[in-house]
Amino acid sequence: MLSRQLEYLVALAQERHFAHAAERCSISQPALSLAIKQLESDLGVTIVERGNRFRGFTREGDIVLRWARRMLAEEQALKIELASRPGSLAGRLRLGVIPTATAICAVLTTGFLRSNPNLSLDVIEGTSTDILRGILSYELDAAISYVDTESLAQLRSLTIAAEAYVLVMPDDAPDAAHEQIAWRAAAALPLCLLGSQMQNRRIIDGVLAGLGVSAAPRVETNSLMSAYCYLRSGWSSIVPRSYLDWMAPPPHMRVARLVDPEITTSIGLVVADRDPLPLIVAALWEHAQRQVA
Repeated sequence: MLSRQLEYLVALAQERHFAHAAERCSISQPALSLAIKQLESDLGVTIVERGNRFRGFTREGDIVLRWARRMLAEEQALKIELASRPGSLAGRLRLGVIPTATAICAVLTTGFLRSNPNLSLDVIEGTSTDILRGILSYELDAAISYVDTESLAQLRSLTIAAEAYVLVMPDDAPDAAHEQIAWRAAAALPLCLLGSQMQNRRIIDGVLAGLGVSAAPRVETNSLMSAYCYLRSGWSSIVPRSYLDWMAPPPHMRVARLVDPEITTSIGLVVADRDPLPLIVAALWEHAQRQVA
């Protein structure tokens, strides 16, 4: 079984289309199909549901795909370790990040990259559920995500920041002169919030549910940039305090600390619970430990 066959299988899983997967791998579609059929023959199982178009993987195919990702990740980790000299890492790190932790990510990784000039970084934003799943499926090397509101089975985490929440509102809002405002009062404002698929929104909804109220946002989005545009248009929003460290409040907007209750959530570096950790992942972990020490 060749690693190239496994790469084709992973490409097919990502593209979910034979022709697109073949193009991604720079081979012809017949060559890709033949390689996967050969893999099925070698393993003695059917991997792909047959039809006029890609219909998905069989149960056995899902198992093979999981191992394919793992084996390719281990192969890449081996190549990186062999190519790296003591004190100098070389390679590429795939880092998943929840959108609300973008500023935290930039702070953490900038020094790491400066210390390792031969290292490159791919930052992939996604929901906490998706990026944690990406680590377990070997599609990501590490993540910056919530560590106290998610299941971290088969993962290890290191808390790197405590996140507080604030209300951003127009300076002509009724409570704009106050430095703090109750969650219950914030829920009554015309809000723009992240969508319910985002853990940030689920945290907000959980706080309000504990008070016996709920938010009815007039605008929902899965993009912090979109939310910022609505802030500039005069809408109110509940955001993590660190969000304002890299996106300053728009003109004529006020920021108030949310209280009654005052809550914080923990943001951390998350990696697969593997021993040993891949060289680059271990180096990032050690870097994060030094930053929070």
